[in-house]
Amino acid sequence: MSIKTFKKGVLASSIAMILAGVSSQAIAAEETASKINKDEVEVIQVTGIRGSNRASVNAKRFSNAIVDSISAEDIGQFPDSDVGQALGRIPGVTVSRSFGQGSSVSIRGTDPLMTLTTLNGQNVASTGWYDQLNIDRSFNYSMLPSELIGGIEVYKSSQANLVEGGIGGTVIVKTLKPFDLEANKAFISVKGEYGSINETVSPELSGLYSWKNDDETFGVLVSASYVDREYLRRGTESDLDWGGRSSIQPSGFLQNQERTALDATLQYRPTDNLEFGAHILSLKLGADSLGANMYIQTDTDWGDGASNCQQFNNAGVCTLSDTSEANASRVFFQNWARTGEMTSNTFEINGSYEGDGFAISAVAGNTSAEGGTQMTANFGYGWWGDNFGQVKWAGQVDATGKQIDINGRDMSFTQDQLDTTVGTSQWTGTQGPNSDEENYVQLDVDFDLDLGVITKFETGIRYTQHEFEKSEYRAIYGDGENSFNTSDLYSGTMEIGEAGYTVPKGNLDAMINATISLVDQFAYSRSAYGLIEEDNFSLYGMFTFEGDNYRGNFGVRYISTDVTSNGHVVDNSPADALAVNEGWSEEIHSVKDSYDDFLPSFNLAYDLSEDVILRFSASQAITRPNYDNLFLSSLSGYPDDRQGNEEITYGNPGLKPMKSTQADLGIEYYYGDGNLVSATLFTKDIENFIVATTEYNQQIGVINNDLDPAADDWTVNNYKNAGGGKIHGIELQINQAWDNGFGINANYTYADGSAPAEVYTDGIGQFTESSEHTANLVGYWENDDFSARAAYNWRSEYMVREYGKYYGNRMHDDFGTLDLTFGWNATESLTLRLEVVNVLAEDDIQYGAAAVGTAVKPALQDGYPTWSFNGETTYKLGASYKF
Repeated sequence: MSIKTFKKGVLASSIAMILAGVSSQAIAAEETASKINKDEVEVIQVTGIRGSNRASVNAKRFSNAIVDSISAEDIGQFPDSDVGQALGRIPGVTVSRSFGQGSSVSIRGTDPLMTLTTLNGQNVASTGWYDQLNIDRSFNYSMLPSELIGGIEVYKSSQANLVEGGIGGTVIVKTLKPFDLEANKAFISVKGEYGSINETVSPELSGLYSWKNDDETFGVLVSASYVDREYLRRGTESDLDWGGRSSIQPSGFLQNQERTALDATLQYRPTDNLEFGAHILSLKLGADSLGANMYIQTDTDWGDGASNCQQFNNAGVCTLSDTSEANASRVFFQNWARTGEMTSNTFEINGSYEGDGFAISAVAGNTSAEGGTQMTANFGYGWWGDNFGQVKWAGQVDATGKQIDINGRDMSFTQDQLDTTVGTSQWTGTQGPNSDEENYVQLDVDFDLDLGVITKFETGIRYTQHEFEKSEYRAIYGDGENSFNTSDLYSGTMEIGEAGYTVPKGNLDAMINATISLVDQFAYSRSAYGLIEEDNFSLYGMFTFEGDNYRGNFGVRYISTDVTSNGHVVDNSPADALAVNEGWSEEIHSVKDSYDDFLPSFNLAYDLSEDVILRFSASQAITRPNYDNLFLSSLSGYPDDRQGNEEITYGNPGLKPMKSTQADLGIEYYYGDGNLVSATLFTKDIENFIVATTEYNQQIGVINNDLDPAADDWTVNNYKNAGGGKIHGIELQINQAWDNGFGINANYTYADGSAPAEVYTDGIGQFTESSEHTANLVGYWENDDFSARAAYNWRSEYMVREYGKYYGNRMHDDFGTLDLTFGWNATESLTLRLEVVNVLAEDDIQYGAAAVGTAVKPALQDGYPTWSFNGETTYKLGASYKF
């Protein structure tokens, strides 16, 4: 029997024992009087903006920990249609957008990787749809439709019964259950989205149906959502990878985002004390994409002729150039075609029993995801063909500010101006599948106590088996003629660049199929494979206390993790059909390590008066190392003919998790009906940062024969734990509603964070995606028939750090977005809603912030404007019907 089989057998046995325990406890006490009398339970229905705010304020007020939450305004109606965007309204929370949607969440100035997101308290498997994205533990919020969510809680302080993993905080996404709703409750929603840049209408459909029998012993809830959305990102990029020559790129990125989601929940309550349940969540995101880039040289004409540059920055990059009409320079145009998708599926069973003075609950489940690029293709046109050489550039390029200003020829061209035939770039053609899976089982027991101020003791045990696997398969091309009719590869037009140049639109399927037609086989790349196996065990104990004017909890959580990293190692093995495999072992090797820790926590809420609460919390929390840090090895630049481009990164499964010692002190004033004013000071002291060390001109036993002369000369990176960081800050918040239907929600967060500069290749000691200042101002008005809301979100500049040398590390300029929402309750059942996002069409501006001479490419140094994209306003009009 293999180790993996043994572990799964243990897990299956544990699940069976736990559920059997719940059942036996129930049978033994079926006749015991129930602690819950259904007739005495008050059901409060929350509807409308004010009702949602009131529910969120009450959740904060009566929590023992420091918690903020979002409640649905009505069934199927979240405050924002984008889940990430809705989270960004919470004090201390910032959201980064990717491909037009909120994708990652940062809490109180921490890296998004330090935010733990759970679904109903458990992890959700997630991979990227694209193999060039960072491989990390974060959850992609763009996968999750808002219509499926009943509410979200954001824990900013820790407590012993929370799943470990979030130094920044823990986000708990909650789905609806059939016993929460009336029998035969249903809604259906139809929406259309229009973007000011892409100018297409995208449909969205969602629906929900909930049923329970008259005795409320059995219920079923099913909800689903479908979105078919085309997203166009248009802007200017810079690149210095062409032999060090300065160039800028008017670019366009067109992605077809097809998202489906299905959620189903069953509840069975045979007695008032006993309940069983099952939950299924299935998510799928199709993300085929087409990239179009035009390369314009801003210095010489691709190395020929005199320089057109009039000014250089301190990193040696041309920041001001003027190419005359008489000396118009050649351009290069290319298309990237990628097919990719991600799926995430979760299945869970649970049970709970309430006895006389105790309660027991158990949950067991599996969550798995698959994603990554399914296929890539690239087609390029330059001056070497029979036609495209006629397309040339002349004009001025000003890169002295934060955005590149292009003033010159209209670079629009037609399909007839492309070369008659073109070949696929055979250095592409890769498949990059990733998979993520976790099996989990958890048992919790609560005991009512009468020990003075100690009123309850909670304890629990949790065990998970987690695997993350990445692979790469590279195309090996045959002897077929690499020449295709250009007319077969294009259909229609698209716009690129901030000026909106019109260029031929690639036919994605035709480009992919043309490339595949030349492929003899896809060969397994040894150096790109990695499998991380983690066995996580946790045990906690937590006491709840309560007095006349205070309440809270204290406890400790013990965690233990066994890590196994699997992959190929350098042993000078010969190459097979794939040249890149030369030097890497034919067999898979495994390296094991482990760590454990105790995480104490304390939360106190003290009533200074009937409406004023003083809060204090102190705790320790961890964030586990990224998968990228644990893989045995990964490489870039091999084999190619660029001297000094060979680089290998060795992972370290012995890395310890980052650990934070943190505290909060806050005061909250509650007044009127759901009104709140609060201020919270917070501090985090984080240790065990993961630092990359770099050694140059190293011999690793792998010779690159593509170099002239051939050489074993590598840049070697290793990971280790070193250094610490600190975050101090304050959150200010006010929620005010008036009797005339008007109201405001406003908050401001200041987060002063410093991370070890050596952690990052840019040498900037600033947490990734951390803004020093964030602010929200929401104003609204509603009555029984109409509602209107204006919401402005602003954040100061922040660092964006992405995969590999090409994307690199860059500073995102401060960003603010104004969103408007209008609603009309046409009848008791029918609601019309208009949502306008980014009304001011704020541009997305990013620039190189690293100092001159740091280990990033020159285009990311000395403030050079790296990327900028046109801001898009989106309009979403919908109708929902509930009954």
